[in-house]
Amino acid sequence: MNKYDEQLAQLREGIDAIDAELVQLLQRRAQLTGKIGEIKAHTGMPVFVPEREAALIQERRQQAHEIGVSADLIEDLLRRIMRESYHTQNNRYRCANANITQVTVVGGNGALGRVICSLFSKSGYAVAIVEKDDWNNPATQALLDQSNLVIVAVPINVTEHVIRKLGNLPADCILADITSVKVKPLQTMLEVHPGPVVGLHPMFGPDAPGMIKQVVVVCDGRMPTAYQWLIEQMTIWGAAVHHSSAQQHDQAMAYIQVMRHFSTFVYGAHLQEENPDLNVLTVFSSPIYRLELAMVGRLFAQAPSLYADIIFANPENIALLKRFHKRYGDALNKLETGDKASFIKQFLTIGQWFGDYAKKCLVDSKQLLLKADDDQMLRK
Repeated sequence: MNKYDEQLAQLREGIDAIDAELVQLLQRRAQLTGKIGEIKAHTGMPVFVPEREAALIQERRQQAHEIGVSADLIEDLLRRIMRESYHTQNNRYRCANANITQVTVVGGNGALGRVICSLFSKSGYAVAIVEKDDWNNPATQALLDQSNLVIVAVPINVTEHVIRKLGNLPADCILADITSVKVKPLQTMLEVHPGPVVGLHPMFGPDAPGMIKQVVVVCDGRMPTAYQWLIEQMTIWGAAVHHSSAQQHDQAMAYIQVMRHFSTFVYGAHLQEENPDLNVLTVFSSPIYRLELAMVGRLFAQAPSLYADIIFANPENIALLKRFHKRYGDALNKLETGDKASFIKQFLTIGQWFGDYAKKCLVDSKQLLLKADDDQMLRK
């Protein structure tokens, strides 16, 4: 072994020792955050405090800058560490309303239903589940008769049907749903139940560990003061609550969900018919294209009925998709006629419409893509 090999071995030993020390430091940090979680559970403080996180990151970035360490690296590390700590803190939450003796989730054994049930249980609520085979059981009506909150967490295509089964709830019972469409379910709940009614849309999938940093849309129905504790409870769970009318919500979802899912479906169908080698596509793709391809593949790894329900739920979305189809045809016509000048002009017009948001997307996506390329992520 020459002197360079010896020096390299010594340096690597030093790095290994530091890495081992980092693991021990992370263990100590996790122990402290666990204790913080216990305090928050007792006091009702939210797990996620944006001001605290922003201040901590800014202080460490400044420290890194002063000693010549990459501030971006430190921020990346801290955000990953804090995300982990948020999830280690969520074993228990404070109960926002101790007077609630029974929470019933219709469809609680479903993917998202299980997440909702888990959150209520971690806050100390008594939680019961009703599934489709339970309706003929006399105990089910007895359960509903004593429920303070009933949440409908069933597929979109049966949501209204299930809601209509809930016409005999106690007058003060809160009736809510967590469906991704809101106008028709909310209207049906208002028709069926004379008591408190609220429409909810948790903007996350069942693979999320909870509500930390997740948006929950609230569409007020009737008697909002009666379910204010529920809004507070979701905030304690770490959710960012956004109030909206049911109409505004569904209009937004047409762009956020329906148009995107439908476009992805068609893109996937086109790839399947063309039958390219996915290995070749991923090897030849830069991180941005691998990420886009991964989002297409992700759709087809999930239940088709879920996305069919979302796309087919509102016939009014057909007009939007037809307009999208026409604009795709117009763009293709520019290509066929070689009208590059018109393409560039429209490109600039669209860029002006996006404004500063486009510039922000460019900066943020660069950071995202650097992460996506670690360990050759998203390669097949």
